Amino acid sequence: MERLPKIALPAIILAVVVIIIISKSAVNISSGQAGVLFKRFGGGVVTDKPAMGEGFHIVAPWNDVFVYEVRQQSLEESMKVLSSNGLDIRLDASIWFRPEAGNIGKLHQERGEKYIQRVLQPAIRSATRTVVGRYTPEQLYASKRDAVQTEIFEEAEKLLDGQYVAITRVLVRDISLPPTIKQAIERKLEQEQEALQYEFRLTKAVQEAERQRIDAEGKARANDILSKSLTDKILKEKGIQATVELSKSNNAKVVVIGSGEDGMPLILGNN
Repeated sequence: MERLPKIALPAIILAVVVIIIISKSAVNISSGQAGVLFKRFGGGVVTDKPAMGEGFHIVAPWNDVFVYEVRQQSLEESMKVLSSNGLDIRLDASIWFRPEAGNIGKLHQERGEKYIQRVLQPAIRSATRTVVGRYTPEQLYASKRDAVQTEIFEEAEKLLDGQYVAITRVLVRDISLPPTIKQAIERKLEQEQEALQYEFRLTKAVQEAERQRIDAEGKARANDILSKSLTDKILKEKGIQATVELSKSNNAKVVVIGSGEDGMPLILGNN
């Protein structure tokens, strides 16, 4: 009975030490993550080997593992930048990005866990200032949103080259202009629409007038040709043909002989 406490105490101490060692040695990396191993007595950050993948890992208790999200992430940015004529423009954008899985060790060693604040955000903001500075407020408001987000993406890609971070998409959510500028642009656009509508109506009126003129000229030309073709002989022949056809009718009729040398008979009938 007296020896039991003496045996139990070392066992308890040993169990505690083992638990501590296991807790320090066991690393669990969840899905969509990768681990960077830091060897305290072996050269620091491991960069010459692939990052630690998903699952359970055992490492030496004196080493550390830094876990990074390697699947696609989204960064929301709201920035105030200047247009080409020096006016303040507020631009809201979403940036889809991910760290390069094959360079997680270098990212951790050279940029650190705060790489979003140190690398990604400055690159996006610089690219946005560069691109928006190429356009006037009118262009940004009316038709250049797609071009702006494409150019921001391209500029940011250049700045992030060699930074171990890849962006996959830039989405411009909103471009806000100063109220007075926005109102002036809207008035200008309304006036341009009214001018286009007036020009359209004027063009249609001119086209209709031209159509009527051509139609009238065609009818006049047809009448002129017809009147020139109706000689006395043709009229007399047509009259004779009509009289013959009427005479063949079964209906009762009265025939009145026309007067003069070229008089044509007139047939009056009752049904």
